[in-house]
Amino acid sequence: MSGDTMRRVVRQSKFRHVFGQAVKNDQCYDDIRVSRVTWDSSFCAVNPRFVAIIIEASGGGAFLVLPLHKTGRIDKSYPTVCGHTGPVLDIDWCPHNDQVIASGSEDCTVMVWQIPENGLTLSLTEPVVILEGHSKRVGIVAWHPTARNVLLSAGCDNAIIIWNVGTGEALINLDDMHSDMIYNVSWNRNGSLICTASKDKKVRVIDPRKQEIVAEKEKAHEGARPMRAIFLADGNVFTTGFSRMSERQLALWNPKNMQEPIALHEMDTSNGVLLPFYDPDTSIIYLCGKGDSSIRYFEITDESPYVHYLNTFSSKEPQRGMGYMPKRGLDVNKCEIARFFKLHERKCEPIIMTVPRKSDLFQDDLYPDTAGPEAALEAEEWFEGKNADPVLISLKHGYIPGKNRDLKVVKKNILDSKPTANKKCDLINIPKKTPDTASVQNEAKLDEILKEIKSIKDTICNQDERISKLEQQMAKIAA
Repeated sequence: MSGDTMRRVVRQSKFRHVFGQAVKNDQCYDDIRVSRVTWDSSFCAVNPRFVAIIIEASGGGAFLVLPLHKTGRIDKSYPTVCGHTGPVLDIDWCPHNDQVIASGSEDCTVMVWQIPENGLTLSLTEPVVILEGHSKRVGIVAWHPTARNVLLSAGCDNAIIIWNVGTGEALINLDDMHSDMIYNVSWNRNGSLICTASKDKKVRVIDPRKQEIVAEKEKAHEGARPMRAIFLADGNVFTTGFSRMSERQLALWNPKNMQEPIALHEMDTSNGVLLPFYDPDTSIIYLCGKGDSSIRYFEITDESPYVHYLNTFSSKEPQRGMGYMPKRGLDVNKCEIARFFKLHERKCEPIIMTVPRKSDLFQDDLYPDTAGPEAALEAEEWFEGKNADPVLISLKHGYIPGKNRDLKVVKKNILDSKPTANKKCDLINIPKKTPDTASVQNEAKLDEILKEIKSIKDTICNQDERISKLEQQMAKIAA
């Protein structure tokens, strides 16, 4: 790409002066033991109410959930979400309910949690639902962008499972499409397709409901290190990876013709995985390398060279992970177009991206209507084949978070449905089973055992808190 083209395109962009700025120290979240687990997820998830961070936890897996305003030093005894029995590898906030978060763990389960409106006052050990179906650790969780209660998980068993969280059921299991580890999964804008990047160097575009591969590209990037693939709003796929010479690359693909990339750029020879964060409203992609101390950002347009370098935000400290705020959580009065939550070893530091403007008026060219918190479809409608784009909201008067309804899980009674119960008439004719005494006794016993397990979990959590308090006291005495 000649310097000439580069200059000409950037000059016309309203984003060429976007600049990043880290917040002051007192607006950071301090004294957090960020997870050291070797896994390439972002370790942090953010929404307009909370920031969630995967942390080091002895004997099990845990993450912190902090109200956004809870900045400063976080006490060691601050409650955690600690129901997993192995390290937590990935977390994702539900796009339709700011109090619901999913987590995937080395313990092979996915758990979905309901966070109280004002945050945690006690550690949370009981998820709303446990989703069991993977035979190896679960490294990826991703909510459907437009259908309520639809959650995707991917594990090291190379399977992708799509769950109806409202019933706790695994409704789609794609277990024969990937022969090697899945690096990441991304939904398209209306959630009708997913794209994946895998260790076998293939990028696949999959229709999950038809359970078929719609397009794939072998050796999207030739290098052996991990790739990432995400969908853009126009249906194209953006990838990051490595060349055979271990240079980091980014590329743009049209799934209708994956032979050649629309664009392919070499970047540098650093070896951290490039995590892409995409804003469909401005068509900007922010690339955060794990272990890098910078965020590079690019504008995607339909004019050559298609991927236009804008700028780099640089800092001194390397990033262990990164959270990315949805558009509705930004301050439109300050012309903020992105907010990142950068994880260091012991703290989380917000970084604000701004477009400088002289006027104080609402800048409608920076803030087209954006995806709001309302689901466009119910889970059942999506599983039956319906599609819908995100329900958009205006940010003209800022975004005021509304009341969230509680996540209710109604487990289907497997005993009451025949395998052939797809036809309406079958459903009507099923005789209701009258529970016999033995099964009632068994249920009572099971309840008792579950209560006992819960109280053991609570005791462990409380002991954990007590130990960390004692450790603090000892440290003070030693000092």
